[in-house]
Amino acid sequence: MLAALFLSACTETPKQGNAETTTTAKTAETVEKVTDDIVTTTSTDKDGKKLDISFNNTKGTATVNFNGETIELVQEKSASGVWFKNENYELRGKGNDIELKKDGKVIFEHKDDIVSVEAKNDKGDVLNLTFNNTEGTVKAYLNGGDQIDLTEEKAASGIWYKNDQYELRGKGDNYELTKDGKTVFKN
Repeated sequence: MLAALFLSACTETPKQGNAETTTTAKTAETVEKVTDDIVTTTSTDKDGKKLDISFNNTKGTATVNFNGETIELVQEKSASGVWFKNENYELRGKGNDIELKKDGKVIFEHKDDIVSVEAKNDKGDVLNLTFNNTEGTVKAYLNGGDQIDLTEEKAASGIWYKNDQYELRGKGDNYELTKDGKTVFKN
């Protein structure tokens, strides 16, 4: 009877091993079904050349298409911004600014056209503006307050930016910021 119990116990062990293998197989199948987080972007340099990038945030890779060549890069640890590389290429960027190097030489570079302006009026109000002329946006700060994001509109002359609440109009060094139709800054 003791021998039968021992043999019975021995035959149960392989079943546990198979159960673990089956669980592992199911886990592997589940992992394969995870959808990758992919972000694509296109940048243009000052000469009109285009750089298409597909970032796979799940895998930590980037696929770059430049001048008809497809380049696979692996993510590196960056203090800020993005950094991807392989044995020949290196891609670095922050915000919309991006640079691609081949064997240490810059072969593509895009930098947004950023202009910062500080306007003051007779009341002592200060309006700080950071224009991104590449994107057609402006970030406005009235008296150091909250950031106001505005998008460029087609103006007959001068500038015109707006969002749902605010409008910024200007010509030369003169600016007017309105909120819900009422002037909150004018110089």
